[in-house]
Amino acid sequence: MERGELEREMEGLHAESWGWALVCCARRAGVAEDVLQSAYLRVLSGRARFNGGSTVRTWLFGVIRLVALEETRRGARWQARTASVLEASEIADPASSADLAVLGAEKDAVLKQALATLSPRQREVLQLVFYHDMTIEEAASVMHVSIGSARTHYTRGKEALGKRLAGEDRT
Repeated sequence: MERGELEREMEGLHAESWGWALVCCARRAGVAEDVLQSAYLRVLSGRARFNGGSTVRTWLFGVIRLVALEETRRGARWQARTASVLEASEIADPASSADLAVLGAEKDAVLKQALATLSPRQREVLQLVFYHDMTIEEAASVMHVSIGSARTHYTRGKEALGKRLAGEDRT
């Protein structure tokens, strides 16, 4: 794929890429901005190369995830050295109206709380499948795990999330 075509694909995926970067960065907007910019820089500089083994979307989400993991490690080292606490910021969705935001706030809080109780891998695979319309196979590729492992995390995550949302599991 030539560079111009790749750039157009990436431009079309920007909104989804931003959402995925937020997920990978625990919804810290400033960190997500840096991660997304670094991921784009890697792609455009040729340090990350698309080989056609998957879709551009799946490949790009994988690049974003790896950059976010590196940033998380770098941030943990910095935090350990400086002993300061970084606070996560709440990200408001500018696309939703005030009425919808008020009506959905309680449901969102319950869902976020339930998602937060899942293991990181379960949470990642569910985010990719449900919020980014990926198949389990594409999610496995982004997460760099086997398809069987992704299916297991997906199944267990859905079951655990269903129980928590139904109020059966109060862990």
